[in-house]
Amino acid sequence: MLKMFLNFDSMVTPKIITVIYWLSIVGVVIGGVGSMFSGYQGFTFGSFLMGLGIIVGGFLMVRIYCELFIVIFKINENLSKIANRE
Repeated sequence: MLKMFLNFDSMVTPKIITVIYWLSIVGVVIGGVGSMFSGYQGFTFGSFLMGLGIIVGGFLMVRIYCELFIVIFKINENLSKIANRE
C-alpha cells in the first residue's frame, strides 16, 4: 500500500475531489441562504430569488468543476490501461 502511494501508482486526488464537492455544496447552500436573508431590507422577494439563483447556479458550477477534474483522472486511468497492455 505504501509502495503504491510513494510510486504514484494510485491517485489520491479523485477521493479528495468528492470531499471538496460536498464541502462546496454545503458552502453554496450557506451562501444562498445567507444571500436570501441579508441586505438592508431583510428578507424580500428579490433577495429570495437572488439566493435561489446562487444555490441553483452554484450547484451547477460546482458539479461541472468537479466533473472536469474527474474526467482528467479517468483519461489518465484509461491511458494507463492502454500503456500496460503493450
